[in-house]
Order: sequence, then C-alpha cells, then structure tokens
Amino acid sequence: MIKIAVFASGTGTNFVALAQHIKHHRLPIQITHLICDQPQATVITRAREFKVPVWVHQLKEFKDKTEYEQTILQCLQEDQVQLIVLAGYMRIVTNTLLNAYPRAILNIHPALLPAFPGRHGIEDALLAGVKITGVTIHYVDAGVDSGPIIAQQPVKVLPHDDLASLANRIHQVEHQLYFDSLCQVLQDKKLLK
Repeated sequence: MIKIAVFASGTGTNFVALAQHIKHHRLPIQITHLICDQPQATVITRAREFKVPVWVHQLKEFKDKTEYEQTILQCLQEDQVQLIVLAGYMRIVTNTLLNAYPRAILNIHPALLPAFPGRHGIEDALLAGVKITGVTIHYVDAGVDSGPIIAQQPVKVLPHDDLASLANRIHQVEHQLYFDSLCQVLQDKKLLK
C-alpha cells in the first residue's frame, strides 16, 4: 500500500476528487492523514466522511513554524507516509518537510506557472486579461509555486467569464489532472505499476 498524506486548508474539493478517484480505480493508495491548519475548514468533514484521520492544529499552538512542521513530520514518519499532496494548503512549506520529502511533495496551482503564482492565480489571470490560463501540478521547493512542473493543462478564458465561472472550469480540470499526475509520479518512482 502506497501511503500519502493530503494537506489542505479549505473546502476540500481536490481532497474529495483524489479520494474518489483512488477508490473508483481501486488503487493501492491509502490517504493516511489529512493535515489541516484551519479548525473550521470544510475539508475536515469531508476527510471524516472518507474515514481519513485528521490532524488539525494551528501554527499559533506551537513555538514556531519549525516546531509545527517537526510535529507534522513525526506524525507522517510514524505512518511511513511516502508522498505529500498539497490540495489548497495555504502555507509555505519549509525545509523541515522539504528535506524529509525531496521531490515527494506535490502542489496544484490554478494557473499556468510561471504565470500568476501565489494565492490568487485565477483572479490575477482574469484581471490580466489573458485568453488562456489553466492548471499546473508541480513539485514543491522553497519558493512560491516555483518548483519543477509535472503537468499543465490550459483552460480558455471566455469573454463572459467572471471569477466564479472561470474558477468552476479550472476546478473541473484540477480534479482529473491532479489524480493523473499523482499516478504518473508514483509510476515514475516505481511505487505504482
């Protein structure tokens, strides 16, 4: 069984999509934990619906970010987690986790990186007036949305698009592309046949 942990801070749509794809395809992948930094996040309820254990703590409960990530790392190592999947996790991952999981932390971003990095990829693309934006899956490094790209898929920006309509189409692409990319990474690492 391949053990992964999902980190999320929000609604959990990508968490649900991954969990459903894994179950539907009967893959030997187990989501061992949801790591969440927002006690009120909807993703917590969704994880519990899939019977995934939830680790939820806020940074302010710890001395500093290093202690916070060291506590997460201990939890992951106890369960022999092999890969981390960020799914709307709104914190920068530091060297504590990066060094423990080299080229084993994935992130999803709602734009075609390197364009529009940061928290507001969809909004920034819309405001810039681009005709095409999209979704990027990448490895996490010490920068903001700057790690090596695994996969990208374009999404057209339609003339009548507003933030909600564009976000909806981007999320539809995210759900399939993230699952496909996860499988590709696991195959490349010779963990999945």
